[in-house]
Amino acid sequence: MTITKNVVIKVLDKIIEIIKENKEYLTELDSAIGDADHGINLERGFQAVKDKLATLTDSADISTILKTVGMTLVSTVGGASGPLYGTAFMRAGQAVQGKDELTEEDIIKIFEAALNGIKERGKAEAGDKTMIDAIEPAYKALIDGLNNKIELPEALNRAVNAAKEGMEYTKSISARKGRASYLGERSIGHQDPGATSSYLMIKAFADVANLL
Repeated sequence: MTITKNVVIKVLDKIIEIIKENKEYLTELDSAIGDADHGINLERGFQAVKDKLATLTDSADISTILKTVGMTLVSTVGGASGPLYGTAFMRAGQAVQGKDELTEEDIIKIFEAALNGIKERGKAEAGDKTMIDAIEPAYKALIDGLNNKIELPEALNRAVNAAKEGMEYTKSISARKGRASYLGERSIGHQDPGATSSYLMIKAFADVANLL
């Protein structure tokens, strides 16, 4: 199964929509262990992405689209999430230079590049109570599904389930990175907002793929 440039735009539109719908929820999660602005910042950033994508020409390839998303997020989203998600999208774009269509192998490259970019930028690993706790298990589930010849939509569904489990797992651990780390064990019991927004983005991709 291949993912065309038009599908990539649909996925981004879905992400913009799902972040807007969950702005208050994400901000509420962040109010417990952060600066109470995660949803607000992301919604502003992705609205800027929407405006920026509208200025791209039809000749823009998938790499250009993803890198544009990343640069826009870095420049418009405050806090840690802007640089982290911005890096993720820019690295994803670099992984598929010159592509107008993505194979399943390319999708894996995008996930891997995004995950590694976040790890390097945030100096974090799984278990630190961050977005990595949702993205890494999703990435592993995606690879496992595709390696077992499962169709991409179902492999993405499995990735969503893994991301959800990882997101919920963050409730049971204390934060070791970011503002939440100042709370120490008091952060236990609270769901990480970054893991939640990552889950929502992965879900947006799966929702679009399941309609193809």
